[in-house]
Amino acid sequence: MKIRIAVGLGQADLDADRFAALVADLAALRFDSLWISEVLTGPGPDPLLALATAAQLHPKLKLGTTMLLPGRNEIRLAKSLATLDVLSRGRLLVTFVPGLAHGAERDAIGVPVKERGAAIEATIPRLRRWWAGEEVDGITLAPRPVQDPLELWLGGLAESSLVRCGRIGDGWLGASCTPEEARTAKSAIEAAARQAGRRVDPEHFGMSIAYTHRPLDDRRLASLTARLRGRDVDPRTLVPVGYASLREMLRSFIDVGMSKFVVRPMSVDGSWHEELAGLADAVADLQT
Repeated sequence: MKIRIAVGLGQADLDADRFAALVADLAALRFDSLWISEVLTGPGPDPLLALATAAQLHPKLKLGTTMLLPGRNEIRLAKSLATLDVLSRGRLLVTFVPGLAHGAERDAIGVPVKERGAAIEATIPRLRRWWAGEEVDGITLAPRPVQDPLELWLGGLAESSLVRCGRIGDGWLGASCTPEEARTAKSAIEAAARQAGRRVDPEHFGMSIAYTHRPLDDRRLASLTARLRGRDVDPRTLVPVGYASLREMLRSFIDVGMSKFVVRPMSVDGSWHEELAGLADAVADLQT
């Protein structure tokens, strides 16, 4: 398997100069890509605008987003993603997620939680048709993505999310789960794909992993516990503390078939340069 390690910006709020330095450091330290998650009520940047900026700052660094799909105008989304892929010369990586189901984000997304799965089911086939040059509802799209096809990965750990990924997704990026849960998810996705007469590339399974340098405080523990939604998992086991623990966790996920990783520092005490240099020293040799 080709192991690739990317860095997620999380909800860091960087000014223009620090963002440019971050992009340069990621490329110099040979991380696979920069990932920006979309959380409407968080302090982080808009992913498409930030990734478009990153595309111009460096000509080769790949650009990833964990992006909300429910609530978006479909043709506008198709055009925005195609444009970014064209202007970045085919460097765009996309994972669609239904979004958080609690707190202020729940209402900000604008689509009830129970309807988000159906929105994903309806939109992805239409995006694929537009990007293939087909006419949908009397509309054709230009420009079309450089990547043919532009792959769409999905997130989610619920059974319905895993089945959906197997039926219509190109890969899976999990989060907030144990290696054993990831192994089970991979098996469920592959079974759903077989039933649908298709195949998900065995190297298209990955994890987004948040890490920290000190134990989680009560606020972050409560937030992570809310995301678990009653699963019998100690939230403290999902967030490695320190680079050594992160490296150990990455190896555990590699052992169960995960090969693509987005690692996200929950906070940066010093500079991003120091954080990324320490991270590279700890994990870069895992990439194959």
